Amino acid sequence: MSVQFPSNVRKLLDEKQIAYNMTIYGGGQEPEAIAFRDKFLRDQSVARSILLEDDQGKLLALIPADCMLDLQRICQLTQRNLHAVNPREIEKFTASKNLDDIPAIPNLSGLNTIIDKRLMEAGKSVLLDAGRSPHMLEVDADGLSKLMAEKAVSLDIALPIAEIETSAQDKSQDYQSICDAVNNFTSLRIKQRLEDTLELPPLPQTAQRIIQLRVDSNADISDLSNIVETDPSLAAQVVSWASSPYYSAPGKIRSIHDAIVRVLGFDMVLNLALGIALSRTLDIPAKGPYGVQPYWRTAVYAAATMEGLVTAIPRQHRPGFGMAYLSGLLHNFGYLILADVFPPHFDRLCSAWDANPHVSSTVVEQHILGVSRTQLVAWLMETWNMPEEIITALRYQNDPNYDGEHAVYANLLYIAHQLMRQRQLNRGPNLGLEDELLARVHIERDALDETIETISNSAAELENIANDLAG
Repeated sequence: MSVQFPSNVRKLLDEKQIAYNMTIYGGGQEPEAIAFRDKFLRDQSVARSILLEDDQGKLLALIPADCMLDLQRICQLTQRNLHAVNPREIEKFTASKNLDDIPAIPNLSGLNTIIDKRLMEAGKSVLLDAGRSPHMLEVDADGLSKLMAEKAVSLDIALPIAEIETSAQDKSQDYQSICDAVNNFTSLRIKQRLEDTLELPPLPQTAQRIIQLRVDSNADISDLSNIVETDPSLAAQVVSWASSPYYSAPGKIRSIHDAIVRVLGFDMVLNLALGIALSRTLDIPAKGPYGVQPYWRTAVYAAATMEGLVTAIPRQHRPGFGMAYLSGLLHNFGYLILADVFPPHFDRLCSAWDANPHVSSTVVEQHILGVSRTQLVAWLMETWNMPEEIITALRYQNDPNYDGEHAVYANLLYIAHQLMRQRQLNRGPNLGLEDELLARVHIERDALDETIETISNSAAELENIANDLAG
């Protein structure tokens, strides 16, 4: 394979007479090969770049890929008000240069650079992300020192991801973690009692009635239709969903009864209506990575991906369609809780998410707040007496190794996230999928390709559904 890393990187290395080796991982530019890029970077502690800026200009931070950038610390050390450069600006730049990321090269393009001290261990060679898959640059300690001359310094600016992840493994400790996180902000005069502190709305009446219907063995289509139809907005959204070209329903869908009988089925409409009703209990913040449209976009894509994954599982091992679909629709509900519970700290969270796109959002939250969105949403769903399958799926959706009760829903949601990230349909690290996980849920790897390809081919229809939900 020929070496095709960026010309400005090659020029800088040649000018400074730095010896280097090229490491190539995977093979090719197709999504399935690139899927393991973040995993490779993390496993090998490759240096990756984060572009920051303030009114004084831009600055390049280099950290090991198995760490997250401590944005607050780098601001304290530099006495600057740094934040991540807008992701859209970075995407525009990298696309114009045919890059996957900004190369992790000190002093590139004359930028002042701060490199985490972990990358400067004496006598150790280091891998640098060349910015274009599947190439990595390997330089020795002397070469790295040459690259750092002039405008680069070494500081302690990163935190190991693994240390933060291990602090949020045990669900039995979630309640105490939430209490501790809330009590840490005593300057805000937050009450001590968790239920009073959160001040979250009660379970909506429509959702209460749907949950009661779920456990009623005598419930029928008329019962569900009557509940949904009492909420005109919800009814319109369900009918619009069923009428979407995505489902290719023959003829016009005129009622909830039509949507159930002719297109979606009882279980799907029940869970769809429940997911929409719950998502309307909290306001979607205008600021942050998910406004109304992006929030619903990822929800719709996740739900559709979950539907496709369940279909790919042999019937004898297949979990419930409705539960899987609802898990996808509600997968990011914890984000809304964060914005509602910790509004004074939401800006800081947004900045840290933007600065660490290679890190799971829950790791960032655990570091800053001491509690993550998955812990919060699991607690709230328990408070609302939601099904255990949903609680488990939302709590463990970022843990590929979870193997407890109802694990299939959490495992499928993890797989859905990874598939969506292959096609840039969701934020977060793209770590690929291990054979052990796929075997646990009885899915063949070939079926994954078919599933995400179907979703990609249905993008226009799914975007329309998301736009309808966003209003």
